[in-house]
Amino acid sequence: MHKKPIVYPYIPNSVPEIKEAMMKEVGVTDPMQLYEEIPEHLKYHKEMQLPKPILDEYSIRRHTEELLGKNKTCGEHLSFLGAGCAQHFVPAVCDEINGRGEFLTAYVGESMGDHGKWQALFEYCSLMGELMDMDILSIPMYDGGQAAASSLRMANRINDRKKVLVPATMSPDIFLIVQNYLNSVPAPEIQIVKIGFDANTGLMDLNDLKNNLSTDVSAVFIENPSYLGFIETQAEEIGKLAREAGAEFVVYTDPISLGVMEAPANYGATIACGDFHTLGLHLGAGGCQGGFIATHDDMKYISEFKDLMFGLTDTMQEGEWGFGEVLFDRTSYGSRDKGKEFTGTSTGLWAITAGVYLSLMGPQGMQEVGTTIMQNCQYAAKKISELPGLKVQLSSPGFKEFVVNFDMTGKSVAQINKHLLEFKIFGGKDLSIEFPQFGQSALYCVTEVHQHKDLDKLVYALQGAVSC
Repeated sequence: MHKKPIVYPYIPNSVPEIKEAMMKEVGVTDPMQLYEEIPEHLKYHKEMQLPKPILDEYSIRRHTEELLGKNKTCGEHLSFLGAGCAQHFVPAVCDEINGRGEFLTAYVGESMGDHGKWQALFEYCSLMGELMDMDILSIPMYDGGQAAASSLRMANRINDRKKVLVPATMSPDIFLIVQNYLNSVPAPEIQIVKIGFDANTGLMDLNDLKNNLSTDVSAVFIENPSYLGFIETQAEEIGKLAREAGAEFVVYTDPISLGVMEAPANYGATIACGDFHTLGLHLGAGGCQGGFIATHDDMKYISEFKDLMFGLTDTMQEGEWGFGEVLFDRTSYGSRDKGKEFTGTSTGLWAITAGVYLSLMGPQGMQEVGTTIMQNCQYAAKKISELPGLKVQLSSPGFKEFVVNFDMTGKSVAQINKHLLEFKIFGGKDLSIEFPQFGQSALYCVTEVHQHKDLDKLVYALQGAVSC
């Protein structure tokens, strides 16, 4: 018996008559003809064992809410997870502005759906440029990992060298993205060398750096603050060594730290990059991220940006300004297959949100939030280090994150974190696989959202976890 086709109210063009008209237009009689290029051995020919479809809106919503209700969220739990995606305060105005139809529905920033988006993106770039103390930014990329990878590709195109040096303390997730991106075709393969670090401080081993610097090094890359939370206090010396070897000095930074830390440009960075998730964006299952790259106003760098840029220009009307794309032919949008590097959809909506956050905070607000984070972090680290059997692993000054070692307790990080869940606390990220040399250690993240009573609750729960 021929099954009656199901019409899904929430799936466009699922009405049989419309599907038939669409197939006729493209010259097919069966939807599977659209997938002819896929080899047969990759196709699943059996009927998929799926639950019956829910056809009414109310039931779908209720079903979805029941599923979401099973999640343990930062709404009812204290979270001390970071490692690149941490909980920060989001002012209400950020959601108010990014929820406006002009921004929420206007794709990227093209002229067919602009509604002021070009100006908003220009303002974001201007605010980020002031924060970074650099002149040039492209529109945002997918995330910080993409920004790091593209920054190193830029360096490779600038000096045509085939090796980059990165810290061994680098974020493993970002390292994998960089590794994949630098070793992809058709671009030339680039060798990545990890530079050692001091086990007590986390700081880069300068002797190891000097031994690996040579005329084939394209860039020296550091994270500051680092993935493990410590501040690379040798950054200026590292940059000097890199530039003396003719290499680019690429610094990956957390923009929320720049109210209390020096901008990378002011200790020698030639390319700065990072993720602006910390600037007014919610936790969104990894989705609320956005990468940025910043450089000085030098065509050597400007011509190597892969993404669109938005600039300000005068118009035929005296006193009037216009906003538009700059050097469009530089991108793969303009040069297509001859592009130096391909690019795609931008996280433009999040960039506008970050611009709203920066304009709201201003220099004083950024200084205040940075100071609050550092004070909270130091308070938590001091309290935790006073607990029997617990040790803060690295002695260098830190920002937002720090490593806690549990070896002397005889318990694993997994056991500790399981116990913390009983107090509705998400413990630190388990580092035992990423950094086995640290033993049973976890990366704890403390931000401006944590009050002293939250930190005291964490200390109390940890005390119970190690003594039970």
